[in-house]
Amino acid sequence: MTKSMLAAAAALLLAVLPATSRAGYADDRAEIMNLSNRYMVAVDAGDIETVMSTWADDGVLVWIYGTEVGKAAVRKAMSGFGGGKAVTIPDGATSRPRTRHQIINHVIDIEGNKAKTIAYWFALTNNTPQKDVQLLYFGHYEDTLEKINGKWLFKSRHVYNETQVNRALFYPGLGEKDPRVPAKK
Repeated sequence: MTKSMLAAAAALLLAVLPATSRAGYADDRAEIMNLSNRYMVAVDAGDIETVMSTWADDGVLVWIYGTEVGKAAVRKAMSGFGGGKAVTIPDGATSRPRTRHQIINHVIDIEGNKAKTIAYWFALTNNTPQKDVQLLYFGHYEDTLEKINGKWLFKSRHVYNETQVNRALFYPGLGEKDPRVPAKK
């Protein structure tokens, strides 16, 4: 088949397939990553309305403070977290210390209107005695999402804080194996 015939076949295929079929996975992946990023930025800003816009009504949050079931419980728990905490700022202050959460290394598996994601997260702070930047925490998320009315939302978010008491010896969700068991040859 010549290049011109291949080009004509490709053009015909693109003309016949709807744009949503062509974009599909890439668009969904971009929307899911944007959802995760929007959530992180909103947590740091104390913007509970944006945080809640990322959750399904029956969403479940599992984190170091327990398990929150349903949007109302998630709202209550998240309202005093991150940038939602009250801060005392001295009179005349022109700046204040902050914590910033980052999310990286998204692994996203999509099947229709459902998705599973794993991503690493970490938090940096400049709220230190010497006013430098330091790593505060790190961990990973294991999420399930659903596309509801054309919008990706968290159905469940399991937050593993690998610097706190809920850390584990190994994380099967990340593909880790029990390090005490020798690998089979």
